[in-house]
Amino acid sequence: MKKWLQALRRNLVALMRRPGAALSVIFLLAITLAAIFADFLPLDPLRQRVANALMPPNGTNWFGTDELGRDIIARVVYGARTSLITAAGAVAIAAAVGVPIGLVAGFFGGWRDAVLMRFIDVLLALPGILFAMAMIAVLGRSQLAALIAVGVTGIPSFARITRAQVLALRKRDFVTAVESFGGSSGYNMFRTILPNSWSPILVQVVVLSSVAILLEAALAFLGVGVPPPTPSWGEMLRTGKNYLYEAPYYAILPGIVLTLTILSFDTIGRALTEILEDRHDTGAGLKPEGSKA
Repeated sequence: MKKWLQALRRNLVALMRRPGAALSVIFLLAITLAAIFADFLPLDPLRQRVANALMPPNGTNWFGTDELGRDIIARVVYGARTSLITAAGAVAIAAAVGVPIGLVAGFFGGWRDAVLMRFIDVLLALPGILFAMAMIAVLGRSQLAALIAVGVTGIPSFARITRAQVLALRKRDFVTAVESFGGSSGYNMFRTILPNSWSPILVQVVVLSSVAILLEAALAFLGVGVPPPTPSWGEMLRTGKNYLYEAPYYAILPGIVLTLTILSFDTIGRALTEILEDRHDTGAGLKPEGSKA
């Protein structure tokens, strides 16, 4: 665990040395802190003042109000909580299922690999948004259903990336050495190979976070995501498009925040990929976990 924290700290330091990635980290940190401590801010996303409906930006409501007189900036801040919880839960589900599938398929090969990867191919063949809509139709419209639906669509990416890493490491000397000293298959997979495969998995966590946020917003925009009155960026965009002429500010803030959040995750993902590739090329990524060399 200590080595994982050290590696995470190294990558964070390297990210902060890149202006674009540093700005993205700062933006996401600000959004995350606002979502976590939203209850302590003087914001109420559910308070309705119909008499103040569709008010333009003013001293009280900096970005105006919606069709029910609710403060737009309050709903955007609480909508960040909805998006980030959905992204975190979806990534956790996708990694918890996809990584073990990739480990088993790559490590054992044979019929296990064939069966598991055919299952992954079936998931890949299904369009993500349509599959998520079908799952929500079965599970019902709720944040948990959206979280599960988005998480299932991310399983194939984790499985394929993990399998590729296992195949690259399976015959390496340090893995063979563990086997020759009596290390079990489970030990080799989870204590030897997996710790040396974390780099592309970490990048996939970042990339899938942006995909999950976009997919959650798309589901809400289509009317099958998180049910109202729970704040959601996609729901705000869906409703705001009906007032583009009389209240264009309605959809501006959630659209900007959603776009910047997705771009920030993508920027960090690209930067991480470049950092890890540079370390691999210089040999820093070739040293197995636990090596004293």
